[in-house]
Amino acid sequence: MDLADYLKHRNSKELLGGDKASDEQLLTEYYTKWNVKEDPKNCNTGAYVIPRFYTRPPTDDQVLLQKLREEARTSFLQRKNSQLMSNEELQKLWTLLEKYHSPPDDGDELMINFKDYEKIKDEMDEKCSSFFTATTFAKLLRDDPYGRVSIMQMFNYIMKKEWLQQTRISLSLFDVQGLGYLKESDLENYILELIPTLPQLNCLEESFHSFYVCTAVRKFFFFLDPLRTGRVKIQDILACGFLDDLLELRDEDMPKEAQEANWFSAPSSLRIYGQYLSLDTDHNGMLNKEELMRYGTSTLTLSFVDRIFQECLTYDGEVDYKTYLDFVLAMENKKRTSVNSVFLPTSGY
Repeated sequence: MDLADYLKHRNSKELLGGDKASDEQLLTEYYTKWNVKEDPKNCNTGAYVIPRFYTRPPTDDQVLLQKLREEARTSFLQRKNSQLMSNEELQKLWTLLEKYHSPPDDGDELMINFKDYEKIKDEMDEKCSSFFTATTFAKLLRDDPYGRVSIMQMFNYIMKKEWLQQTRISLSLFDVQGLGYLKESDLENYILELIPTLPQLNCLEESFHSFYVCTAVRKFFFFLDPLRTGRVKIQDILACGFLDDLLELRDEDMPKEAQEANWFSAPSSLRIYGQYLSLDTDHNGMLNKEELMRYGTSTLTLSFVDRIFQECLTYDGEVDYKTYLDFVLAMENKKRTSVNSVFLPTSGY
């Protein structure tokens, strides 16, 4: 039988219904292969197995798995840290921005167009290449008639991005479980290690550091953890702006007015703690209702204070320093709706 006769015979066979045995075999084969109810363990190809999208953290008794997870997270953070720009690279970037600025010069502010902007990308390392894109340039573009952006604005943008990444890595080092949030003790350890790097806090005695850390941490948890879950997301810490206020204390020439307005400054924390001590007339380290009513100008009503003690955690009818800090934050931020709804009584008082 030649090829032509074979094809005719094959086509006629298929038109008449084909080989039933062959059809049954194909049906069985495809059913076994594609049936979604088939046990994934019997499939040889990983494409038919639902991928694992969540891995439960190891428990306390799984010491080896905890060590493995910790080492993997540390290695990951170190790799991320190595991708940050060094001071030398930032200096080189500023030099190139000045070198390739685009005329005409408008006063003291140097500008750069997109063509010169791309030249810098070719001379910088790969660490900086992600900043030199059309999208970034468009974000910084304003109303310049020549289509340029300010080199100072560009440099500040890159510095801010690098600072956020560096701060995120620093906070993540205190994330013991590696789940993207910090517990109160984690944030306390972070701020305690940060104190020596803040010149404005050099005046604080070491014995006061624990009270300062408590004062600083309460602001983060009061605003970022309104449901009192005992943890805050690292992403929320970076976005809220409180860290900016805290790190302003690195400025040795910070004006007195700015210090008094900054919750994290030494004068502010000493003032708040001093008020707490002055209210504590029986010197037991706690405040009862009568003592709290003396807050401010002594204008708080008894019904108002009663409601505060109903809403807050008390110890034998008295509140501690942490609860007092929540109270002070609520009183100083009464215009915030979220504060009023969570902490302060809003009607009938």
